[in-house]
Amino acid sequence: MSTAAKILAADAAAQWRRRHAGPVVFTNGVFDLLHVGHVALLEAARAEGGALIVGVNSDASVRRLNKGTRGDRPVVPEHERARLVAALEPVDCVVVFDEDTPLALIRRLRPDVLVKGADYAREAIVGADEVEGWGGRVVRVPLVTGVSTTELLARLRGGTAR
Repeated sequence: MSTAAKILAADAAAQWRRRHAGPVVFTNGVFDLLHVGHVALLEAARAEGGALIVGVNSDASVRRLNKGTRGDRPVVPEHERARLVAALEPVDCVVVFDEDTPLALIRRLRPDVLVKGADYAREAIVGADEVEGWGGRVVRVPLVTGVSTTELLARLRGGTAR
């Protein structure tokens, strides 16, 4: 399957999800400047079920969330970020969402497992109550130490090597 074919609109993703009865996992993020921490999260998420849907914040959503202190995020446009995420082996489906949070998408897709990085407290995970309410699980995945898009940008701006 081509990576572009993995990128679906919300309606098509909901239909796709209904065809996958086994545990379907959902995670989301900006995925700007894809790095090993993102890969580790997606691999861990996929290990929690039979299929993985990834929600990717749209450019407008990222700007509203004020990612970065310079107003220069995202660095990589949404269609490119979605394609890069779709190209990763653990990912079965990608949906770009324009809302500030993935709550509407989570409610629509009704995943069996919701995965976020361990930097999120359980109480701060959007959709956790809903997923647990319909019998699903919430999983927090440990982060890869010292790896983040913010750190990558700082190194690029400062010209420092790791």
